[in-house]
Amino acid sequence: MSITRRRLITISAALAVLPAMARATTGTSRQWTGQALGARASIRLDHPDGEAIAARVMAEINRLEDILSLYRPQSALSRLNREGRLAAPPFELLDCLSLAGAVHHASAGRFDPTIQPLWALWAEAAAGGRRPDAAAIEAVRRKVGWRGVELDAAAITLRPGMALTLNGIGQGYVADRVAALLEAEGLTDILIDTGELRALGGKPGGGEWPVRLETGQRLALRQRALATSALLGTTFDRTGKDGHILDPATGRPGRSNWRAISISAPSAAIADALATAACLMPERQAILAMTERFEGARLEAGTAPAP
Repeated sequence: MSITRRRLITISAALAVLPAMARATTGTSRQWTGQALGARASIRLDHPDGEAIAARVMAEINRLEDILSLYRPQSALSRLNREGRLAAPPFELLDCLSLAGAVHHASAGRFDPTIQPLWALWAEAAAGGRRPDAAAIEAVRRKVGWRGVELDAAAITLRPGMALTLNGIGQGYVADRVAALLEAEGLTDILIDTGELRALGGKPGGGEWPVRLETGQRLALRQRALATSALLGTTFDRTGKDGHILDPATGRPGRSNWRAISISAPSAAIADALATAACLMPERQAILAMTERFEGARLEAGTAPAP
């Protein structure tokens, strides 16, 4: 398996689970592929009830999309962004945002789900073949800031003008929830791919899941998650200069010395968010200091700065 730069989202992306997953079978090993939060999603199973298990996984992904998707108008996240307040929020939305908040603090604010108004500004400008001007960026940047989010089991409240995105953590969170579902059924030796990798056990028949990083280096994955992020993995402009990961401090596409960042952790959501934040950190030591705040998380050796 080779990890290429993620396509977290494109300007014209629509988030939907495919009505039926395509199935490829080789011997007793089966693979189902579809979509989750706008990215490819696949599950490799070696189990006689694989088709029924896949159906349950599809239903779970669909349920999570109804909570976390930015592109489903009636999702919990969309309603929160539209109304600025969501009473009795679903547990999964609170849980995902709580994890996001932890990474926000550990990254000194570099990971910030409130970046959505800026993302929309850049996307709209790109659709018109231009970049937003400095005044527009600064005006929208004033709407960004984690302090404007109030999380409570009774309600989630946003400061007026704010909006949230779960790109950068949502795909990993879905992988974790699917892993929990499969593990509760006593299943193991499965590789879950929602744009981030989550290994539940190792390979069927023994051994670990072999992964080749974008740098060409190899990694063995077992009972662990891996996320790779790159500033230019997806870009707003056709020239490929304005990357999709925005710096909350400037309101502009991030700049760093890193071509790609790969981080592993027990949780795919945490690995996902840490990899996104790490792209905005110019020094390796800052990345290490951030990952050390999460048990079991680490910057993988295959990650390398650009020449």
